[in-house]
Amino acid sequence: MGYQVSKVDWDIQKDLLQQIREKVFVYELHIPKRIEFDSLDKIAHHVLVTDECKLPVATGRLCSDGLIGRIAVLPEHRNRHVYTSLLTFIVQLAANDGHKAISINCILNEVERFRRNGFIQQGGVFMEAGIPRQRMQCNVSEFVTKPFTLVH
Repeated sequence: MGYQVSKVDWDIQKDLLQQIREKVFVYELHIPKRIEFDSLDKIAHHVLVTDECKLPVATGRLCSDGLIGRIAVLPEHRNRHVYTSLLTFIVQLAANDGHKAISINCILNEVERFRRNGFIQQGGVFMEAGIPRQRMQCNVSEFVTKPFTLVH
């Protein structure tokens, strides 16, 4: 199955992006809607993945500080190709914006896997959406998609 990845404008595609994120984070993972959507949505870069029928299957965002987040992939499309395409596109956006590094807030049981793949810990453990997390950072030039699965 072929996928298309594109940068989209939040103000124009807000409903579509929210639908995907609600399905994954609010309904599947039970993250409160008031936490899922925040003020960063209006200023972040947003990415949309569509399938060969042009149906939306995934989304993610890049914040102005290089933080990758809100990666939401519909269950039937959770495969290496979708994650690789989506994350490679987002990291390229970061590089184009002049970021030397990207970061992600990973759940604690994934810290070691990210570390083995070139990420380093930034700061202490914190709570996000009721889940303990650790910010991990990686140089854009050393980024590989291997450690990524479903991330928020």
